[in-house]
Amino acid sequence: MKLAIRITLRPTPEQFARLRALQVAFAQVCNVLAPMVQQTRVWNRVALHHLTYRQMRERFPALGSQMVCNAIYSVSRACRAVYQNPTSPFSLAKLKKGALPLLRFSDESPVFFDRHTLSLKSGRLSLYTLDGRMRFDLALKPEEEAAFHSRKLREIVLLRRGADGFELIFWLDATANADAQAVSDSEGDGSTPEAIPEYVMVEEAT
Repeated sequence: MKLAIRITLRPTPEQFARLRALQVAFAQVCNVLAPMVQQTRVWNRVALHHLTYRQMRERFPALGSQMVCNAIYSVSRACRAVYQNPTSPFSLAKLKKGALPLLRFSDESPVFFDRHTLSLKSGRLSLYTLDGRMRFDLALKPEEEAAFHSRKLREIVLLRRGADGFELIFWLDATANADAQAVSDSEGDGSTPEAIPEYVMVEEAT
């Protein structure tokens, strides 16, 4: 089980535009990766990284190396939900040997961060954008501050909320862990997402 800590960001119009540009660019990379998965049937995060990373870095230099890695993770994560979850209508068990459906990511898809692209220290948040770091002062509850220091951080997700806001969700282990200072670079907790993400459209192969 995991614990979610949700933090609402109230950006200025200029900050909102920067976060929105990052979100759109992140989705663009995901939508270039998705047909590669469909064609190669490779969506394991490590294998997909080796297959696509260099090409994505050359095609999207502005996004930065670590954000490309995070986009690869996002696609791998969504593919596990679509192709591996036994409840999915598009699971491999149901498709047999047929062509894989194509995933399409909305331009409001979440942006995944990690320890290289986001830091939080003494109530000061610093996160990557396409044109430099953006910083926010956060008023964390004492129990939230304690959780960051005692539990392993698994995922950080940026979501758009409303017309002019964003939300950060920090997913942490539900149990205390003394080594909880950095975001995990693994495939989350290794589990398959429970449902197809709402920001992903699945197009059946014809």
